[in-house]
Parts: sequence; C-alpha cells; structure tokens
Amino acid sequence: MIQAHNTFICKPGNAGKLAKLCKEAMPFDPVKGPYILTDMTGQFHRVIMISNHADLTEYQKDMEAEMADTPENKAKMEKFKGMNDMYISGSREIYKVW
Repeated sequence: MIQAHNTFICKPGNAGKLAKLCKEAMPFDPVKGPYILTDMTGQFHRVIMISNHADLTEYQKDMEAEMADTPENKAKMEKFKGMNDMYISGSREIYKVW
C-alpha cells in the first residue's frame, strides 16, 4: 500500500475553512480516505489530506478519475473554486506503507 500526503500551508485563519471544505466536498472511504488533518504541533496553518492506494498504478488511476470530465467532478471543482485563495503553498509526498 502507498499513502499520498497532500499538504497545504494556509493563510492565517484559513486552515479550518479549507479542512471543512475538503471534508464536505470529497467523499470519504474508510480505507482509501481522504483523511483530513490539521496541525497541532510543528508548522502552523497546515491542512494535510491523506489517501491510501494499493500501489502507484492505482494511485495514477485514481488521480485520472479525479480529473475526468464528468458532471460529478465539475460539481466538486465548483465547490473548490475559492480554494487557491486559502493557501500559500502546498506539496505532495508519497510513502510506501510497510
């Protein structure tokens, strides 16, 4: 299994708003996620989305499905329209789970 961690460093006052937006807009699966985390220690104003995938091939297929031109994805992207104004930077890390 692999885990993808998408980390967003938010503008002050926006981490909770972004976490809430992600939680409301993205369907949750107990195995795959996404799990939405906010910081309690370390760098301030972080939101981390964690998703689980069987392997890199499944990860790629899941990302392609997220970007597909479907009515569901268009509706989701409409919800995320103001997201870019909430954060300063972001990064992605992919881990192999042992």
